[in-house]
Amino acid sequence: MKTLIKKFIPPFLLDWYHLSLAFLGAILYGFPAQKLKVIGVTGTNGKSTVVNLATKVLEEAGFKVASLSSIKFKIGPKEWQNSLKMTMPGRLKLQKFLRQAVIANCQYAVIEVTSEGIKQHRQRFIDFEVAVLTNLTPEHIESHGSFEKYREAKGKLFQACQKIHIINRDDPNAEYFLQFPAKKKIIYGGRTSVKLNLKLLGEFNYYNALAALQIGLSQGIGLETGKKALEKAEGIPGRMEVICREPYSVIVDYAHTPDALEKVYETITGRKICVLGACGGGRDKWKRPELGKIAEKYCDEIILTNEDPYDESAEKILEDIKKGAPSAQKILNRREAIRKALALAKPNDTVIITGKGSEPWMCVARGKKIPWDDREIVREEFRELKL
Repeated sequence: MKTLIKKFIPPFLLDWYHLSLAFLGAILYGFPAQKLKVIGVTGTNGKSTVVNLATKVLEEAGFKVASLSSIKFKIGPKEWQNSLKMTMPGRLKLQKFLRQAVIANCQYAVIEVTSEGIKQHRQRFIDFEVAVLTNLTPEHIESHGSFEKYREAKGKLFQACQKIHIINRDDPNAEYFLQFPAKKKIIYGGRTSVKLNLKLLGEFNYYNALAALQIGLSQGIGLETGKKALEKAEGIPGRMEVICREPYSVIVDYAHTPDALEKVYETITGRKICVLGACGGGRDKWKRPELGKIAEKYCDEIILTNEDPYDESAEKILEDIKKGAPSAQKILNRREAIRKALALAKPNDTVIITGKGSEPWMCVARGKKIPWDDREIVREEFRELKL
């Protein structure tokens, strides 16, 4: 149905269709955002982690919080997996979620806001208390038409929110986002003198923690309370998640952009064996050889495999990645690729499996979804090897 709508409705009417749905959702559920303090987190990478950490900071201060990310939905103590294969739900689902948060007496809702969601007006009729920028690197270029249009879509969140803006000053695009008017502007970055003893791996997670800390400070939550919450925070599912440590380490991460992949590889020392693919379905073909180049630069063994091919040829996708990673071997079956990587690993090596994180599905042709979890596959194959 959605495909037919996109095919036959002119772009300007499609825009009105999306806006109308957003308005309908808000009406149906009684404009629930007006009864909450809504915090919107946008950027290319780190959104789910910031949502998770900000939720913990707010809860540490005694607030009841709802949150929504590509990983999970949460309303107070109740949590359930986001199995939509969609970071930001559609307009009706999103408004329904906010209504449920109101009914549960939540004071805050922390949500990921994506460029694709903004393009379809999913953020409309939501009164944002805070807008947060994690970072911005090229992504969804084919969908938006250019990096500038992708950035412009992200900027619409800051246009809509004129209360509090929290911006990563170390991002090259910070000035663009600082131009939007707001009652209060907060910047954070690596030069911020806040020491945090995090359980999370990587400098990029320090930045994510700083963003969450600033969200707390913007809401009157003391520095010590924020630090306490962040330093207690355990790893986030599918984000630099360590599945095993002996006799070698295995890490599963969602990284699916060049910038995110490079940061993951930079974080890990020693001999690295990587398993990676790239999203299909005609999306962001430009980044396939770029992902390959990064793997070639940092990894000692490279295995290219299937990820989410949708209706595109999985073999063709791997060929595109291999243009940047000539030394890589191709194993189309993802389970077999993981098995091979584990078999190649020696004591003190690190196997890094990227692209899907904690996603529960693999999306293949004709809209079919195959149940999948990289983490469980690793555990199963690791047990087999030990036998």
